[in-house]
Amino acid sequence: MTHLIDSLVSRDGLIAIVVLMTLESALIPVPSELVMSLAGFFAYEGHLSLVGAMVAGVVGNVVGSVVLWVIGRTGGRALVERFGRYVLLKPRDLDRAERWFAKHGESAVIVSRLLPVVRSVISLPAGVAEMRVGRFTLFTLIGSIPFVVALTLAGYFLGSSYETIVRIVQDFGYLAAVAIVLAVVAFVVARARARRRGAEAA
Repeated sequence: MTHLIDSLVSRDGLIAIVVLMTLESALIPVPSELVMSLAGFFAYEGHLSLVGAMVAGVVGNVVGSVVLWVIGRTGGRALVERFGRYVLLKPRDLDRAERWFAKHGESAVIVSRLLPVVRSVISLPAGVAEMRVGRFTLFTLIGSIPFVVALTLAGYFLGSSYETIVRIVQDFGYLAAVAIVLAVVAFVVARARARRRGAEAA
């Protein structure tokens, strides 16, 4: 993967960065950590504009996120109603998610952009919850800038050791994923206990 991304960015420059980051944000398995830290390294060597690389990364993030938002917006509810029971997801759960996004969606979109594992996935429930595309795009932009800039600068200042940042960010991503899974498990257990107490009280 490193060799492929290296050859694409070295050959097509900023266009390759936009395309690769678009794919990553649309849930295609392209490591954004590698793309942007490599872009920073190329900027360090003088092959790319540092600012240009950052802008290309942010543009790709936003475009790919909007694509995934559209998928969630156009087919999300139908998918839940047809297949949700197989993953214990019911239409009323989606109704609850829509209400939650109406109240807290901006914060969720911004914060998730800083977490490598969930930064792309958030676009799907945002679309399912019918978050307005203008607001979603704006907050995706705001949340994407720190992530892209940090990775690009890391690659720039680390020079030929840019792959170090990839390992660090990916390790952080795994920790974030574990934390999210534990939070979901805790929520499910708490809800099950509450239902059991309600049944006993009745």
